[in-house]
Amino acid sequence: MTSTYALTLEQGTLDVTVEQSGDRGHTFLFLHGGGGPQTVLPFAALLAEQRPARVFTPFHPGFGGTERPDWLTDVQTLAQVYAHLLDTLDLRDVAVVGNSIGGWIAAELAALGSDRISSVTIVNAVGIRVDGHPIAETFGLTPIELSRLSFHDPAKFRFDPGALDDGQRAVLAANRAALEVYAGANDMADPTLSERLAKIDHPTLVAWGASDQVVDADYGRAYAQAIPGAEFRLLAGTGHMPQVETPEQFLPVVWDFAEAHATHRPHN
Repeated sequence: MTSTYALTLEQGTLDVTVEQSGDRGHTFLFLHGGGGPQTVLPFAALLAEQRPARVFTPFHPGFGGTERPDWLTDVQTLAQVYAHLLDTLDLRDVAVVGNSIGGWIAAELAALGSDRISSVTIVNAVGIRVDGHPIAETFGLTPIELSRLSFHDPAKFRFDPGALDDGQRAVLAANRAALEVYAGANDMADPTLSERLAKIDHPTLVAWGASDQVVDADYGRAYAQAIPGAEFRLLAGTGHMPQVETPEQFLPVVWDFAEAHATHRPHN
């Protein structure tokens, strides 16, 4: 089910498109990466099918054919949008899960300190700077080159841009443009983020595909070390997007951590 919510923040107004999978059980907010909502929607549906879960997957404004207001230009403000979304929908006991730039957004959202959140899972995120472990420069890569960095077995995820129609190409171009606005100007990182990570007091799991060459495992360990009490878990045989490459392996990781820290307040 796809819905659009009109939100009003101090900075202005905007519409946020949200796909919901499932209608009962533990509530999840799943934040997608630069590849767009299609990199998480199949996993959201799988989670809702295999577990008592309802999963809300917002389209970051500018992604998936949606509009981005001119005032929305950075990850911190996008996190404020999602904090407002949780309030608007009156969601509680929310397990936040974010992949890649979605992991960065999840971290910023957690740093805001919402009592609506019960746990946070950060998956192969970007956003911090780690000496000796730079984030790969991905904007200039071909799809084949990006797949080599992103997947444990890139041969299974070959992407042919020539098979896309004009509408699909336009959406991909818009996704890329939105990603560049949110994080590209800062090379996918914010040097002030580590300070905010130290303020996170939600139970946090940092899960990392061991074969990721966009952001390596030691970068992930540094992410976990920056968050008080965070757990780090290395996932074998998978890369930058475990929810795409090894969903059956990844699902119990996400579910078990969320359930272990659920407050079990009444669900809407």
